[in-house]
Amino acid sequence: MAGFGHRTRRYPRSRGRTWSRTGPDRATLGIIGVICAIAGFFVLGILLGPLAIVAGWLAMGRRWAGGRPVTALVAVVLGAIDTIAALMWLM
Repeated sequence: MAGFGHRTRRYPRSRGRTWSRTGPDRATLGIIGVICAIAGFFVLGILLGPLAIVAGWLAMGRRWAGGRPVTALVAVVLGAIDTIAALMWLM
């Protein structure tokens, strides 16, 4: 029954796009996290390390399960190493 406002075919591009497109996407957050983690090894590791962890966590979609982008995982791991190194340096 295709009449009365019921279409027989859906639009595949409109499906699944219910989120807001105003912020950065996950790939950009992963790249930002990696850059912050690498820069944190040289300057302000105590600030850039946790920032890299947060950016990587958001790039992973705020969950550990499922397929993870490599840049997001690298950002979280390097950010954790950077934060631990900065804390050890402060002690």
